Formats: sequence, structure tokens, C-alpha cells
Amino acid sequence: MVSILANAHDRAVKKLKDTHKAHVHSEAEAAVLAKFKPTINTKLLMSELRRADKMGREALKHFESTRHLLLYYEDLVSNQTKLMDVFDFLQLPRKKLSSRHVKIHTKPLANHIENWGEVYRALNDTPFESFVKDNYRR
Repeated sequence: MVSILANAHDRAVKKLKDTHKAHVHSEAEAAVLAKFKPTINTKLLMSELRRADKMGREALKHFESTRHLLLYYEDLVSNQTKLMDVFDFLQLPRKKLSSRHVKIHTKPLANHIENWGEVYRALNDTPFESFVKDNYRR
């Protein structure tokens, strides 16, 4: 959710050399984009998360009869063997991949959302509380 809002903000404001940047290649560019802290509309948050969850479940239903691999971004980032699973699934030779991209958001999620306390309270004790539990900051 944060990356979607930040990306939309960046596209509209065009802070970096009049060009939309979803990915950056320098610490300086990353620092500029990391300054943006969206305010999330907590009145719409639960309904939007439920809608996204429903869309995901419906998409998976369409692939039930198709050979597929369910993959989460967080797994790719935290576990290099997951990328090897993708190569195996695609029947491609395994190889080490690299990127020049620089991480934009390096702090806990709580540091990147303007109204973090509201977001935390809105998601706490809901099916989506795992999105905020590891990111709590008072």
C-alpha cells in the first residue's frame, strides 16, 4: 500500500529531474523519494484490503488447473533459495542475479507512514494485523 501511494505521489510530483522514478540507482535519489510519508485513509483501509484479498483469491482460483508457483516478494527478498525455486519452476539454468537498484525505504514501515498510529489501530486485531505487528513504533 505504501509503495503504491509513494509511487503515485512520485509520478505526480516528479521530484527527480522531471522524470518519474519507481526505482533509483543512487543513495541520493533514494533519500529524496524516502522523504515522502503518505497519510493512509484508515476509513477505507479495511475495505481496500478485503477487496485486494478477494481479488487475489479469485486470481488464484483461475490458476487452479494451471501449473503455477505462488511467490511472495518478501520471500524473494529474505530467502535467496526462493529465487532458485523460480528458476527451477521455469526450467531455466540457475544463475546469480544482481541489480543496480538502491533500496528506497530502509527503515521500519512505521517510519514511512505519516499516520502510523491510526493505521496500526485500524489493523490491530483484524485478519491483516500481521501487516503492522512487526512494524510497531510508539
